[in-house]
Amino acid sequence: MTATQRMEFGLFIAPHHPVGENPTLTLERHLDLVETLEALGYDEVWFGEHHSAGWETIASPELMIAAAAERTKRIRLGTGVVSLPYHHPLMVVDRMIQLDHMTRGRAMLGVGPGALSSDAYMMGIDPMTQRPRMNEALDAIMALLNSDEPVNRETDWFTLRDARLQMRPYSSPHFPITVASTFSPSGMVAAGAHGLGVLSLGGSVGRIILNLNDQWRIGEQAAAQHGHTMDRSQWRVVLPFYLAEDRDEAINDVRQGFYDFQHNYVGSVLGRTPQDGEDDIGLLAERDQAMVGTPDDAIRILTNLQQQTGGFGSFTGLFHAWAPEHKLQRSYELFARYVMPHFQGQIKPLLDSERWAIDNRETLFGQIPAAIKQAFADAGETLPPQEDAAKSPTADND
Repeated sequence: MTATQRMEFGLFIAPHHPVGENPTLTLERHLDLVETLEALGYDEVWFGEHHSAGWETIASPELMIAAAAERTKRIRLGTGVVSLPYHHPLMVVDRMIQLDHMTRGRAMLGVGPGALSSDAYMMGIDPMTQRPRMNEALDAIMALLNSDEPVNRETDWFTLRDARLQMRPYSSPHFPITVASTFSPSGMVAAGAHGLGVLSLGGSVGRIILNLNDQWRIGEQAAAQHGHTMDRSQWRVVLPFYLAEDRDEAINDVRQGFYDFQHNYVGSVLGRTPQDGEDDIGLLAERDQAMVGTPDDAIRILTNLQQQTGGFGSFTGLFHAWAPEHKLQRSYELFARYVMPHFQGQIKPLLDSERWAIDNRETLFGQIPAAIKQAFADAGETLPPQEDAAKSPTADND
């Protein structure tokens, strides 16, 4: 990255909590966490939408945004993501416009087809229709935002009849919009078709770069076909991380929680049995397939990820509950103190300034003892013992 490029950082709160915790307290703790992240300098937070399976308990990301906005002043707040096939597109865009005004431009719309097939099943939605319906809804949302004329659409699941926005967005031309991209190419195709941002959630633990380059290529091809360009600054790569001062400590902190998550959620709930050591966080960290370790480990992995993908604008951590809460808070702090500034142009100038002072120490500070001695002489005072002055070349020379 050049000195003028600033990577942004956020947290994606799906969330994932082992079944058995008090859901009231988990919601409250997430709102507390947003305040902490803002104080640490994170740029944004995303809230998920899920309705079944017990682990992900936020049903309305818009409600979380509204509550978090009252507690914060700067941090951006996004839907991560609204499952478009579950909602009439006019309702989606109207709710986001209201949040755009209520947050003074801090709201972001993330969209997707719906991640849990159990959600779609309860609503009687055929999984085969989810991605086409997401595209139909997104087309309608963009038409409503970009057109001054009434919008008319007729599909087999929603109708727009002389539809128009009674209130324009607070942001110009509208709030940021991103499309979730996981395993299939549909997210990237939808983002490219409208020139939108991307939330890449496909790079999971054990597959830290899961066809990200191929995904971006698909997005660029779709964008070119529709007269748009893809903007890497609007590409968010989403991966979990956990940091401690010592690598072994970090691995031990999350070993059991990660194993339980892989077997009890990924395995038992989603039906994807961990393969090739995917339940061993120590092995994955050793392979650099998991961002678990020290801040230096995170810097190395992020640097490699930037180089191998060709660059992205934002790194978004994926919230997990693999360690006790106080240790998770410490991990977020370590990331903010030592990793984020490395990718925001803040560390190199400090290192350069320190090196310049060391290399020129004799020129810069060598005359201070003589100047102090002269000051005492001019005042008619006796110079203190040599160790009190001459041995302190940076002493105040007033």
